[in-house]
Amino acid sequence: MPKSDPALFHKLYGLKKPRVTYYEKDFLDYVLMMFLSALVLGFSYGFGHAVSIVGLALCAFTLVVFIIRHGIELGVPLILRRPQDVLYIFVYKLQNLRPMYFIALGLLLLENVLIVATPNLPHHVELMRTVALYLFYIHFISITVYRTAILIDHLAKKELVREVLMQTTWKRVINEKTNIALEIVHAYCTGLLTHIVLIAPWYLVITYSSFSVICLPVVCVINIIVHLKWWQGYNAWFYRDHWLGHNSELEFIFLHGTHHDAIPSGLIAGTETGFLEGFLRFAIGWPVSFYNPVISFLVCTYDVKTDIDMHQYIPAVFPRISIRMMEVIQHSTHHYGSIEPYGVGVKVDLPGVSEDLKKVFARVPDGLKNSARLDEELTDFKWDNPTHRRILSLYEKYH
Repeated sequence: MPKSDPALFHKLYGLKKPRVTYYEKDFLDYVLMMFLSALVLGFSYGFGHAVSIVGLALCAFTLVVFIIRHGIELGVPLILRRPQDVLYIFVYKLQNLRPMYFIALGLLLLENVLIVATPNLPHHVELMRTVALYLFYIHFISITVYRTAILIDHLAKKELVREVLMQTTWKRVINEKTNIALEIVHAYCTGLLTHIVLIAPWYLVITYSSFSVICLPVVCVINIIVHLKWWQGYNAWFYRDHWLGHNSELEFIFLHGTHHDAIPSGLIAGTETGFLEGFLRFAIGWPVSFYNPVISFLVCTYDVKTDIDMHQYIPAVFPRISIRMMEVIQHSTHHYGSIEPYGVGVKVDLPGVSEDLKKVFARVPDGLKNSARLDEELTDFKWDNPTHRRILSLYEKYH
């Protein structure tokens, strides 16, 4: 297998400035980012829509918490000092699009053309839209209920949460005097707002596209094939997009940074994105929004729920990850101070991995279940590293 080219994965038109956290100097950029997030909510759902109202309240809350946690420093925002980086963001997104994205979008457009061209056929467009909206709200409500159950357990065990985090790099933020309940609620609100913005493109597709009952079986089968193909190359796509989120300063502040601004808990998760980043990924990145709503519902629900589970890096708190799973997944390292790995960070072909665990990953493409290879090829990432060893010791201590 040929080695991956760093020049392709690490291509940057602007200045490279690695970032993993916000500072008080980012305040005005953060305000602008939250304003843009509010506009996305308003124009996607409608400013009077219940989901928008919840989202706007969350925008206000996260802005207040930013001031409490980071402070305020006034100056010329980065977006005004480097406006060209806004253009670069869209160039990067377009360059990183994969064939499956265009196939999914093309199939959706073809179905809509067919519906318009055959008005006498029983497409039942309005019925399909109603079903799609029900699926959308079932997805959102079920994930929110699940996230709320996680919130309740975190609040019930808030002193344990504090104790664990004070033994990690998060001790720079969390100490004996920290309002840990606020940190937990902030993580919950971060995840909830991320989720609301993330699925806005899916809502727009449901609202403005048409779906046919007649085409349903064929479209669903094609969608499944497209998604399986998409998964095979997902780690390479994600590595590139994620690398930009940490090495382009504007991308970190406006897109990815909110994902790292809250404690490393499943509460924050929504398919590994920040607020605006989620909207862009679902609009010009992943093909999921363009699938038939039935497939979008299944894929999106599975992905968001799995991402929540796989971000629970505080042991002994719901939803628990087994130490055996933590041994083969290193995204936790990324949330505990290391900028790497940029990829999914899984390595199942390690010595000593149990057959039962290998069976869990049996149907996962090799590019995903051994995705850490890409980081090892492109960076100085070492699987055996002090941060990961420290995390495993915490899981041994608290499980």
